[in-house]
Amino acid sequence: MPTYTPKASEITRDWVIVDADGLVLGRLATEVARILRGKHKVTFAPHMDMGDHVIIINADKVVLTSGKAEKKKIYRHSGFPGGIKEQTFADLLDRKPEEAVRRSVRGMLPHNRLGRAQLRKLKVYAGPSHPHAAQQPKVLELDHARRSA
Repeated sequence: MPTYTPKASEITRDWVIVDADGLVLGRLATEVARILRGKHKVTFAPHMDMGDHVIIINADKVVLTSGKAEKKKIYRHSGFPGGIKEQTFADLLDRKPEEAVRRSVRGMLPHNRLGRAQLRKLKVYAGPSHPHAAQQPKVLELDHARRSA
């Protein structure tokens, strides 16, 4: 019996919305990466973009555990000698919370053109509003990603 491989015309993409209020960043990122890759579908193929579109709202209310916000460093390089810049994750969360969440999800996707295509289906917003109401996204509850007391 041959292995089933889905065709590009057979792929159906849904829209999912995740409220990141009070969720731990790493646990949120792993679940979002799983949905972007399409691993939750029975027709998953690792060489194809099978995933759904994901909308993350309230990215500014995401939490990090055990003081990682102050300890974890984010690095950028301009490409010039001595052009490395570093900042803490807390500073990035204050200035650009969307970028902090996007970076975390990006690190959990493949680092090739397939991963870049999957990352394009991620929409992150700092506040509770988003312009994707016409797509009728389904709400995804991630109760296991909440910070336990």
